[in-house]
Amino acid sequence: MNKLKVMLAASCALMLASISAVQADSSHFAGPYVGLTGSGYGVQADSTSNSPATADPDQSAGSTDNISIGKVAAVTGVEFGYALPVGGSFLLDVGAAYHSGEAKIDHDNDSGDNGGVVSFKIDDLVTYYIAPTLVLSDTSSLYLKIGLTEADTGVSGDVTTPGNLSGQTWALGTRTVLDSGIFIRTEAGYTEYNGISASGKGTTIQSTTTYSAEPTTAFGTVSIGFRF
Repeated sequence: MNKLKVMLAASCALMLASISAVQADSSHFAGPYVGLTGSGYGVQADSTSNSPATADPDQSAGSTDNISIGKVAAVTGVEFGYALPVGGSFLLDVGAAYHSGEAKIDHDNDSGDNGGVVSFKIDDLVTYYIAPTLVLSDTSSLYLKIGLTEADTGVSGDVTTPGNLSGQTWALGTRTVLDSGIFIRTEAGYTEYNGISASGKGTTIQSTTTYSAEPTTAFGTVSIGFRF
């Protein structure tokens, strides 16, 4: 993940350094657009459970389990936006994207509780973004996307439901626009979310048992759409 952050920062610096050298026409990319997207998401999370002392002599008081989880999910979605020209070779692209799909983070608690398997579910991602865009030619452009992503969360198991997720999204991508207005966008990036937490309801998992996770997603997206 750190390598991806360095790559995005370096690409942003390259974009800024290249603005004065590019002479392509930004008006070819300007205006409203709509697109259909397909994405592959990799979910990484450090998941923690804290359990109190139990009758099990092998279980110590306040024990903590830490596990790192990786999951991959494929999702589809739609995006809407508007690209506003700022000079002859630069645009500000503002929009929103919705992705329908889900990924699960499973945690099998060994605290001695029956039914200790807990799953966090992440789905229905919405990203609001702004993307400074550098026009490279009459048909191609390069952009850096900065966004706010929100996602619904759910849980299975005898635990409380956590609040929804929000996080910051960074991505680097290219956009190719044909004379007909049809465009193809390719993009790679990541989102760092706030933490989620839950506790047992007291039926099969003690109410003093807590679970938490801090998920990060890395993604690759391809979208096809139309610029009006």
